Amino acid sequence: MAEHLLSTAAHRTMPGNYVRPEAQRPRLAEVVSGAPIPVVDLACPDRAAAVAAVGDACRSHGFFQVLNHGIDGGLIAEVMAVAREFFRLPAEEKAKLYSDDPAKKIRLSTSFNVRKETVHNWRDYLRLHCHPLDQFVPDWPSNPPDFKETMSSYCREVRALGLRLYAAISESLGLEASYMEDALGEQEQHMAVNFYPPCPEPELTYGLPAHTDPNALTILLMDQDVAGLQVLHAGRWVAVNPRPGALVVNIGDQLQALSNGEYRSVWHRAVVNSDRERLSVASFLCPCSGVVLGPARKLVTDETPAVYRSYTYDEYYKKFWSRNLDQEHCLELFRT
Repeated sequence: MAEHLLSTAAHRTMPGNYVRPEAQRPRLAEVVSGAPIPVVDLACPDRAAAVAAVGDACRSHGFFQVLNHGIDGGLIAEVMAVAREFFRLPAEEKAKLYSDDPAKKIRLSTSFNVRKETVHNWRDYLRLHCHPLDQFVPDWPSNPPDFKETMSSYCREVRALGLRLYAAISESLGLEASYMEDALGEQEQHMAVNFYPPCPEPELTYGLPAHTDPNALTILLMDQDVAGLQVLHAGRWVAVNPRPGALVVNIGDQLQALSNGEYRSVWHRAVVNSDRERLSVASFLCPCSGVVLGPARKLVTDETPAVYRSYTYDEYYKKFWSRNLDQEHCLELFRT
């Protein structure tokens, strides 16, 4: 299976099955650089101001960068180092983990959904389910030797951060601090360790095309040296440049539904470049499969009727994976 992975060899020419049709290409020259990106400092002594900043960012952009998040910088450096070491393993070692089955909870794969796609994306990724850790960690990679310990520590810290953010998001909507956490049930958690190799012709393809996240909340650890994340804001693609010490938080589809459409699950994409590899580690907090989701009752009034019907996360997730990544927003299928 190693031949399916991009990370097993250098690429001097662009394979045809990665080339996007002309109308679907990233048009990198048109991307806005240097645009102001919302930043929330969690060490702000004024709790009300921090909550308001979270609400403003969720409403206007659907994402923000968070500073003073409480995750040690040394641990973050170790996570990036062990992730890079994993993708540099010999092809035969990585091939042991390869699978194109989206239902498999621990797998190394490529692109997005190679079973359905006609055009592939320029990335390999390691998918890890993370909660409860004792259930999944035994099946995580044993090579590099410190992979399990390092990633486990990071998963615990990210989960705690996510729950803190849920409280702020709930309060910013005028709900009880515990509302989002309670409504989403026992949070599942998984991670995508993304590797984007140098690409011969980056203007012809994507690392990942435009999409929204089907989960509730995504916390992204970006490569500090190589940019690649872009978000859609006010009809234009905006580059999100790495900020020292920051993590990127974006609203997923389920928080858009719970907020009755007040907060936005942001369209975002990953682009690649010709001379440098790029890493990112995306952590996803997800509702448990059977939980029933829909707009918070307090947010549904005569003036603001329910935008979405009730559904289970299992129903939503199956529809999401049955589509192509860059089709219309999956939430459109659940409108009232």
